[in-house]
Amino acid sequence: MKLFSEHLLSELDKQLQNIHSKTDNPVQYAELAIKTLIPIFENLKTKFLKHTFTNKSEEISFFRDTKPQFAAKLIYYNKIYNIETNKPFGSKKAIRKYYNLELFKLQAFYNENKEFYKYYKTDNKSLDHKYFLRGKHDLRHTLDSFYFQADNRFSTSHDYKVAKIIANEKLKSYIENEISKLEQKEESIVVNANTKTQKWTGSKVGLIELIYALHTEGVFNNGTSELKEVATFFETTFNIDLGQFNRAFLEIRARKSERTKFINTLKEKLILRMDDADEN
Repeated sequence: MKLFSEHLLSELDKQLQNIHSKTDNPVQYAELAIKTLIPIFENLKTKFLKHTFTNKSEEISFFRDTKPQFAAKLIYYNKIYNIETNKPFGSKKAIRKYYNLELFKLQAFYNENKEFYKYYKTDNKSLDHKYFLRGKHDLRHTLDSFYFQADNRFSTSHDYKVAKIIANEKLKSYIENEISKLEQKEESIVVNANTKTQKWTGSKVGLIELIYALHTEGVFNNGTSELKEVATFFETTFNIDLGQFNRAFLEIRARKSERTKFINTLKEKLILRMDDADEN
């Protein structure tokens, strides 16, 4: 059973990685993940029900370590799907408040299950025979209502709690990351609002001359950038169309005198500015 489960989990992880490589939209990848997980989880259950454990330790290991790994993924992606499809339309403040409420729910689960959380996280095994063997539930050990609806052939009193703990830790990271993205966007908006757009008001030929000089010097990406890439960058940055810049370069080369006219002017004016600064 252990080898089968490990192989199944490995295949599942590969499929989930493939899903994430195709889309970074949380609703899309959560939906695809759930569709992938359900038949795999059913496959695990079918194999389990046909299996006969040789001892109680093997059964405990399955419900404490193996099954929760599968169930946690299903809980995690289902929760992401629900969070993102119910996310409010509106200001970033409203969305942040929504995400913080979800974090509050995770904290509430932790508060309600502090004792078991500590038991599981400290790798305590003293009550495993009650928590992770079938038919051993004890009402004095805070049971989830889910347990009474589950298939008792494939559930113990606490394997679902373990899955929730694993899923919740991933959910906490996911939500905190989404909040961080919101804050980064806000900072970007503030920066952009305070930064005046710079428009190139000199001659196109002068800019082309400068681009060729900078590219020749290899100052972009350690000299690995293509000339076209550099020209496109300047066009985007200064909102200007340089047209057939290579033809303009031919005209620059064909000049009878001062082939680097624009660069020479830059040099002269910069020296004058320095001289003026020295005098003051």
